[in-house]
Amino acid sequence: MDGDASGVEDDNFEWNTEDELEINDFSLPSHSSLTPPNGEAVVGSGEALESSPQRQHHIDSDHCSLECEGNFLDDFSDIDSCSNNEKIMNTEFDEEDKLSSLVNMGYTVDEASLAIDRCGLDSSLVELTDFICAAQMAKVADAHLSELPLEVKPKLKHSCNEYAKHKKRKLSDYEMWTKKKQNEFEKRLLPDDDETIRLPHPMIGFGVPTEPCPTIHRTLPEAAIGPPFFYYENVALAPKGVWTTISRFLYDVEPEFVDSKYFCAAARKRGYVHNLPIQDRFPLLPFPPQTIHEALPLTRKWWPSWDRRTKLNCLQTVIGSAKLTQRIRKALEDYDGEPPLSVQKYVLDECRQWNLVWVGRNKVAPLEADEVEMLLGFPRNHTRGGGISRTDRYKSLGNSFQIDTVAYHLSVLKDMFPGGINLLSLFSGIGGAEVALHRLGIPLKNVVSVEISEVNRNILRCWWEETNQRGNLIDLADVQQLNGDRLEQLMSSIGGFDLVVGGSPCNNLTGSNRLHRDGLEGKESALFFDYFRILDLVKCIMTKAQ
Repeated sequence: MDGDASGVEDDNFEWNTEDELEINDFSLPSHSSLTPPNGEAVVGSGEALESSPQRQHHIDSDHCSLECEGNFLDDFSDIDSCSNNEKIMNTEFDEEDKLSSLVNMGYTVDEASLAIDRCGLDSSLVELTDFICAAQMAKVADAHLSELPLEVKPKLKHSCNEYAKHKKRKLSDYEMWTKKKQNEFEKRLLPDDDETIRLPHPMIGFGVPTEPCPTIHRTLPEAAIGPPFFYYENVALAPKGVWTTISRFLYDVEPEFVDSKYFCAAARKRGYVHNLPIQDRFPLLPFPPQTIHEALPLTRKWWPSWDRRTKLNCLQTVIGSAKLTQRIRKALEDYDGEPPLSVQKYVLDECRQWNLVWVGRNKVAPLEADEVEMLLGFPRNHTRGGGISRTDRYKSLGNSFQIDTVAYHLSVLKDMFPGGINLLSLFSGIGGAEVALHRLGIPLKNVVSVEISEVNRNILRCWWEETNQRGNLIDLADVQQLNGDRLEQLMSSIGGFDLVVGGSPCNNLTGSNRLHRDGLEGKESALFFDYFRILDLVKCIMTKAQ
């Protein structure tokens, strides 16, 4: 928050002693946690690889794995906190109102008029803005391709095949080539409403160990077949067309949507695009607690009969404030027995939204960071100590993988790589993929971890040392600085990558982000295209090496 707050007295603002700012019911990280430093480091045994300085981009929030969705629609699912806004956006407007609304959003009159003309007057504002964004990106692609010199480093539309071929390409062939690649890029960008990916119910993907499911067979598109294997994750409840676009860029692989409530005591709806086999998966053992009372047995004593929750909501990056829990206590104190239905509804709504649990008579409290670690499958104290604040712990955990879910998908790799695996981990966060592979018993030979947050890099480095990993850990700060030359250098040193895993920031995808739910065009979530760019480069380099 900018500006000087001195001299302002307001009960809605409260500083606490652990580097947290509580505004009403939100806990926000301090400014010090938002500006990561540069650099890379090598930890572990083996020959150190040559490092190169990284130019740091200032990012408003960390390139880490995954922030939560919004509130509940029911006991197990997340509500989109932007739903009221989207109802308004889907309302029919006449042409003048739609034109005015689009201009007020920041689009030009020409862009708005063209969108209305092409999409029709009966189109919603969501469809119109999708058209404008796709047109803008196609225009950018055209500009980049037309100005591209032969010596430039490969970027999004100039990834795997372009990078391998442009060094040899003659100028006489270049115009025809760029036109072809531009057409391919635009085809991937433009959504087809008839093919919009719909979320399944129940959200069990290609099967989960706790639910009966018929045997599923899938055939991967030829372009998706490895090496390497790849595994991409992001929030399931994204704006319309996002998963269609993600699937098209990732070689038209069908996403697998899974809610982690089938693996643990907390919901976590996620989509996964990968080229891993889906047969012969197995879960981590022992199986984690499946209900709130199994995971947090001390809460059972105080749990009222009218709170029928058995699962927690998605574990978020922020927690309910002390003022909220105080208001709930005061709302319940006036009643000796069961409170009225209106009070029950108020309390349950807040408990579901903020994952509050019962810790005493009429007392609820947010989850402790240690409890969040346990629910997500991380080892105890994974994010504790080393100068990491309470705020940073919640933020890092809220953006992480659910280990048991991811390990179930990655379990098919154990028999394939008995001698160990080379991993490229993009947007590594606190090392969810690394922890999952370790818990599966798959040795980590070489890990190149790319993560913008210094806090998260330190957490992963500490875990690497504490678990006595024998391989090499190479950590880099910024995916946007990982180009073809650097990848070739790394891959020639370690022998290529067996798995490329990552989950780009979901800041502009989640329902909890009211201000900047811009889809893949948003500042942070657009980093998905760097995941695709890097994966395509890795595939190209490995193909060329063969």
